[in-house]
Amino acid sequence: MKNKSIKTGVTAALTLALLASPSVSPVAAEGSGPEVNENQQVKIESLTSNEELASFLKKIDKKSENISVEVIGQSIKGRDLHLVKAGNNAGNPTILMLTQQHGNEALVTESAIQVMKKLSANGKEVKEWLNNVNILFVPRLNPDGAAGDVDWDTSHLQFGGMQTRNNAAGINLNRTHNSLSQPETRALHENVLQQYDIDYAIDFHHQIANRVTEDGELVSGALLYPTSSATEEVLEKSQKLGAIVYNEMESKGYGTFARYGEGGSLTSNARNHFATYYNIPTILFENRGMTDSPNTTSILGQKSSGYLVKQGTDAMLSSIAALADGSIEDADVSVWETMPDQYTADIDSEE
Repeated sequence: MKNKSIKTGVTAALTLALLASPSVSPVAAEGSGPEVNENQQVKIESLTSNEELASFLKKIDKKSENISVEVIGQSIKGRDLHLVKAGNNAGNPTILMLTQQHGNEALVTESAIQVMKKLSANGKEVKEWLNNVNILFVPRLNPDGAAGDVDWDTSHLQFGGMQTRNNAAGINLNRTHNSLSQPETRALHENVLQQYDIDYAIDFHHQIANRVTEDGELVSGALLYPTSSATEEVLEKSQKLGAIVYNEMESKGYGTFARYGEGGSLTSNARNHFATYYNIPTILFENRGMTDSPNTTSILGQKSSGYLVKQGTDAMLSSIAALADGSIEDADVSVWETMPDQYTADIDSEE
């Protein structure tokens, strides 16, 4: 890893749940299907706010020897964008975890918080990891969307835009990695991707809640490797990273995980751009459900939030462990041949 030492910690235990009214049956991680309707009231108070996230990161930066935090830029509305670093050995592989490019995809940031809390401790397992791998987090690249503080009409959203997919200018950040037209993606590229030697990356998202396999099973999450023009080495390493995560999800019994789809060749999204222009093996991780959307079928109710946070947390931890002990080198990419495909009848891709 280039530049800057790493010194930080994690103390606050932040819990969450998306709360729904008792008169409606919320969507489970797996079950009979989405049941959010226009009368349901979804609340986000128990999610980590921007202010709480900033306070949390300040505390861990001060108190932990393992982690350091820096500000890499600001959003359109002037909110700080953070880089969190654990491990600082240039000879070790480095993995980047990116969350919440879309403000309405919140639980993956909660997963990152849980992982940062674990890394701040001085346990034997964590020490072994940090002796062998460097870890970078860019948690919540879209803080304005996460706050619903935007300058465009959100009246078409089911809950009025309490959290929005796009940033304050109404732009999908995950389509600006070529243009760098938005300050959020520009900060990510100029102050992270171009400053550190990154060996692997995971772009964490949420997808609509009613995706199913061919057999009609609801999908708990989805994965995909780069589908743009990447080298064979980058593609193979991406597939190995995806295999590690998929096998972890299968071993922990996290419902049904599926292949996200063919994904297309555009390089304006993070997954393809990182692989094509930085030669970084990258996978897309899609958790299930969102907090607000034009479509009720995208929104997830309360009962699955803890489950899905744990799902994202274990995806992150399994990746770190596989890089630390070298087992990623032996990952079997044939899982991509047997991974089920997912389908949805009425909603386009949410990547």
